[in-house]
Amino acid sequence: MRDRRHVVVMARRPEPGRVKTRLAAGIGNAAALAFYRSMLRRMLTRIGRSSRWSTVVAVTPPDAATGDETWTLGLPVVPQSDGDLGERMQAAIDGRPPGPVLIVGSDIPDLTPGHIAQAFRLLRSHDAVLGPSDDGGYWLIGAGPSLRLRSLFGAVRWSSEHALADTLAGLPADARVALLGVLHDIDTADDLARWRARRKRIQARCVQRGPMSVPSRPMASHPMASYPMVFR
Repeated sequence: MRDRRHVVVMARRPEPGRVKTRLAAGIGNAAALAFYRSMLRRMLTRIGRSSRWSTVVAVTPPDAATGDETWTLGLPVVPQSDGDLGERMQAAIDGRPPGPVLIVGSDIPDLTPGHIAQAFRLLRSHDAVLGPSDDGGYWLIGAGPSLRLRSLFGAVRWSSEHALADTLAGLPADARVALLGVLHDIDTADDLARWRARRKRIQARCVQRGPMSVPSRPMASHPMASYPMVFR
């Protein structure tokens, strides 16, 4: 029987002054909290109900794993471990049953089930898959069964434009790695303004041309464009 596929959503309990602090600096705590709640609910609704994979929400602070489950829509919840982001993601991967695992953030408003399905398809023939964000980080990392036996994260400069490059450099030399298209994460008021403007342009085109999918930015516009889409 084929191993189950797993998705882990890294999330912080929605509390004033505790989520999207860089965004709150530009739009205020109340507005940032409301946006985060809406974004998280939309993501969990989109990907958390699929029967094609199991979804668990890895939460912080640790006590967010008990008590009120409304903000995680009743999905299974586990506490995040101690340590930096790499240590917490590694622990989340290690804690899943056998099978390929994807880790996604909770601040990617354009993430769809199609992106998740594509990542799992790539893991059939690759050891790792990453989804770059437009700020030099990434919105998804996935590990196939073979790579789950090894550490994914070395010396990574988290919350910087080097996070993707550092993570790629730290993967085992023999790992087969694939990159997805670029998506946007929302960290600042400028990020939010650009995303909203982009959505308005897309909606206007939809009115003119009929329904269309939301495209991700092409790899050619990303700082990692010198990397082929599939390498190693």
